[in-house]
Amino acid sequence: MPIFTAPDGTRLAHHTAGDGPPLVCLPGGPMQSAAYLGDLGGLTAHRRLVGLDPRGTGASALPADTASYRCDRQVDDVEALRAHLGLDRIDLLAHSAGANLALLYAARHPERVGRLLLITPSVYAAGLEITAEDRLATARLRSAQPWFASGYAALEAITAGRAAADSWQLVAPFFHARWDEEAREFDAAGEKEKNQEAAAAYAADGAFHPAATRRALASFPSPVLLLAGEADLGAPPQVMRRFAELFPNAEFVVQPGAGHFPWRDDPERFVTAVKAFLHGEG
Repeated sequence: MPIFTAPDGTRLAHHTAGDGPPLVCLPGGPMQSAAYLGDLGGLTAHRRLVGLDPRGTGASALPADTASYRCDRQVDDVEALRAHLGLDRIDLLAHSAGANLALLYAARHPERVGRLLLITPSVYAAGLEITAEDRLATARLRSAQPWFASGYAALEAITAGRAAADSWQLVAPFFHARWDEEAREFDAAGEKEKNQEAAAAYAADGAFHPAATRRALASFPSPVLLLAGEADLGAPPQVMRRFAELFPNAEFVVQPGAGHFPWRDDPERFVTAVKAFLHGEG
């Protein structure tokens, strides 16, 4: 697995797969190995995916300073990866919590980003609010599912600040179009790949300055794709639309029926949308 060195000396790894121009991929979690992204639904047939294992995850080393897990301090890791790849500009795809890092990188190094793809992104770096009703309304789209009653009750408890020990496990089905054995295994594997200490430090005080980030994004010159899942309560489409409006040159796509992992829910539809954007057909 290719290794490069961050400015603070931490040895970082990245996964590489596929053919075509490189597409740097930042995983979510936060602080989860990029392994769960897989081939992004078959996108490897069109692009060479370069998935970064954030510091302290996957094959990347633990940093000497655990405060460097803070999101803003990882911007230099992305820049070091770009330099390691020998690219003047990178096309950058980020999923979920990884979008926070992508936004901070784009704000600090706009000239280094060719195209930016935000897939069911987290909103912390942009400072957008997702209300309890945003999540509950999206969840109600799944009312015909056999697990809905227990999942919805758990979601109500979470959004009201009275989550029980099993609440997060009960809402897990909402993040997938199909809650089958494969989805259960995917969920369980993801938890094992996450660095919980790093995740706790990711959004520590000082990590995000949303007003400044939004000002930078307002003049971000490159094309942006923001892809939401129709049934994703983690990144509800109505909030994602406002997110896309922060950019002067953004395409907003809602993938029908998809949850938080749209490349798994409908690979063909996902790859078609991403390929069209990367080829400038959107």
